[in-house]
Amino acid sequence: MKCPFCGFEDTKVVDSRPVDGKKRRRRECASCGKRFTTYESVEMPVLLVLKKDNTIELFDRNKLVKGLSTAVKKRPVSADNIDRIVDAVESCYANTMQDRISSSEIGDIVLKELKAIDQVAYVRFASVYKDFNDVESFINVISELKKG
Repeated sequence: MKCPFCGFEDTKVVDSRPVDGKKRRRRECASCGKRFTTYESVEMPVLLVLKKDNTIELFDRNKLVKGLSTAVKKRPVSADNIDRIVDAVESCYANTMQDRISSSEIGDIVLKELKAIDQVAYVRFASVYKDFNDVESFINVISELKKG
């Protein structure tokens, strides 16, 4: 890391701690002795979502949070749970360094997470995600939940 004061190339880390999803590092220049702060964050690849109609759009975390919020409305599901589910979707593609994911893959991840948290929210999300058109679709999903 180059010193912003004297331009010397050798600095040492004096202190390091996480702050808002980043690493805050206090550094000291080996030449002039001045201290400065740097922030380190993980660069996430841009994720593209392949929609059912074969269009492609950028992954929008807020859009997924909104959909989940609708599914869990008036249910005992915290905002932290919603963030954890969205994080699971993001980390799923980031860990494999994918740059494209289908909307159906996103839906499958969300359903898996919701099933473990709240079954009513699971059915609500499934009804939109799987585009239920009749009562029989609801009955099938609920029957699957009862089985296991």
